[in-house]
Amino acid sequence: MRAELEKIVGSAAVDERAVRDLWPLGIMDERAGKPSTPVLVARPTGREQVAAILVWAGANGVSVTPMGGGSGVCGALSPEAGDLVLDMSAFDRILEVDEANLTCKCESGVNGLRLEEHLNERGLTLGHFPTSLPGTTLGGLIATRSSGQESSRYGSIEDMVLGLAVVLPDGTFAAPRPGPRSAVGPALHQLWLGSEGALGVVTGAVLRVHRLPESVIGGGYGFPDLATGLESMRAIMQSGIRPLVMRLYDPEDTAFNGYDLPDGGCLLVVANAGLSGVARAEADAVKSFAAAAAAADLGEDPWLRWQKHRFDLSADRLKTFLAPPGAYLDTIELAAPWTVLHDLHARVKPAIAVGGLALCHFSHAYEQGCCAYFTFGGSGDTEPDARSAYIRAWEGAMSIALELGATISHHHGVGRARVRWVADEMGGWMRVWRSIKESVDPKGVMNPRAVGGGKP
Repeated sequence: MRAELEKIVGSAAVDERAVRDLWPLGIMDERAGKPSTPVLVARPTGREQVAAILVWAGANGVSVTPMGGGSGVCGALSPEAGDLVLDMSAFDRILEVDEANLTCKCESGVNGLRLEEHLNERGLTLGHFPTSLPGTTLGGLIATRSSGQESSRYGSIEDMVLGLAVVLPDGTFAAPRPGPRSAVGPALHQLWLGSEGALGVVTGAVLRVHRLPESVIGGGYGFPDLATGLESMRAIMQSGIRPLVMRLYDPEDTAFNGYDLPDGGCLLVVANAGLSGVARAEADAVKSFAAAAAAADLGEDPWLRWQKHRFDLSADRLKTFLAPPGAYLDTIELAAPWTVLHDLHARVKPAIAVGGLALCHFSHAYEQGCCAYFTFGGSGDTEPDARSAYIRAWEGAMSIALELGATISHHHGVGRARVRWVADEMGGWMRVWRSIKESVDPKGVMNPRAVGGGKP
């Protein structure tokens, strides 16, 4: 197997090592003495090599999983013995930035932070800022249907991708289609956003970019309770304002972030951006909404503090948190309509608080609803105790979300973490997804642990 791969990409581009993403349960398993199985990793340098590898894999019954930055947290990158991982790090070129048409062409292995800095030097932004940005690649953001901290203004990754370059499982190449929009059939490239490597290998993308705002005005408000804060978020979004950032922390998360508000008080961090006059007008409007809800104006400090720490949840920090025996920590990002969010919060919090730590903030707001981002953690006397508590928390959150009509994932994806509940959410669309998967990948070459295809 290795010798055949070396004929395609060269001996220096093939190695064998343990590979996995940052799924906390995978890290816990390794800590408990169940190490990841070493697999072959090939590093192609062009789409012809990718095509040749996929054709070879189809002929030999080998499963292939594309790998970006490895910063996923759901176990979609967890290959097993006999699998092949496709390291896409050589696809790291930013090919073109078109400042007149506000588009960018780049390859899928480009680091997310590097791309943003490259655009910033030209007065532009992609507007995509997941907390994990320094460790991401564009291909990984596409594969997980990512969303970022500024999504209420710029949208999520599906709003930024104008077209994709994809090598299909049979080696066929599909290039980006022309135009800012087309009515020539469905926007089929959207099938690859959130597919977790199940339909082929994304080698590049054409992206919609934006000019950096002339002005950004940020601050914070202390709301008397969660219900009032959520109602103000809804009112702001439904007024037509598109905040750059808007994050409401529940009482426990407010205290965890170092803010001493009255009992039940909730911190809202919010920023508005655009032309100076527009940013100021929107910031004033937000201030009026907050005042009408009897929220305390906390000034600029919450915004400045949040900016300073916006990327703090790094891979190294997660591994540090999970290093002690029996420790567990994870996040679960659900999303629901405004009328469901308060009940969702009230029921999920005790379900995940099995180990003591249970926090929640609300972000990624839309006119129709919002993401509820839960953090939970604790420790068990033994590794089996920790695993049991961790799984109970997940089971509680998933079952409550499905019962209330919330989505079980807003932007982290599916992988192995959510495989048990995918069909429950997708319903009849699961048949459509499986039909597409079987049609595009009849030999089952691509990632078997993607979007409900694997075992938990």
